[in-house]
Amino acid sequence: MVHNYAFLEKQYIGRDYIRIVFRMVIAAFCFAAYVYERDRDNTQDLYLIVGFGVIGISIILMFMIQYKTCIYNKSITIDGLWTAKKVKIDLNSIVKVRKDKYSNFMLNNPVYNLHRKGSIRFYSSGKDAVVLTDRDGLEYFIGTQRPNEMYLVIQEEMKQK
Repeated sequence: MVHNYAFLEKQYIGRDYIRIVFRMVIAAFCFAAYVYERDRDNTQDLYLIVGFGVIGISIILMFMIQYKTCIYNKSITIDGLWTAKKVKIDLNSIVKVRKDKYSNFMLNNPVYNLHRKGSIRFYSSGKDAVVLTDRDGLEYFIGTQRPNEMYLVIQEEMKQK
């Protein structure tokens, strides 16, 4: 089935820069411990294996999609990883759209369909989000790398009859 999406964005689990740096620091620590422990013990090879394992997992995570956001046919479809349920938001029930920061914190955990304090959150990386408010006052925070484009596409889709 082929769709002409007005907007399509894929969010990846392993492409958050802060988490990449964190994993590389762990790998560097393992390699430094391997060099330091070279003549002391027979367990130094374990540091080398763990260091390469962290780098390998980091590479794999960079290609794993956490969720995909599609806007078409006056609806937003957010499809998650493996067993996550597909979320469909009808734009006819949306009364307000705005761009906002996802959070004031520097480190945010990736979430999919997190219900919290009258809002539903979708976030993988970055700092920007598009916030949709429906008739019941429920807010949908959708994290995106392209907030301006997503905001304009949602505005256009809501204007269509």
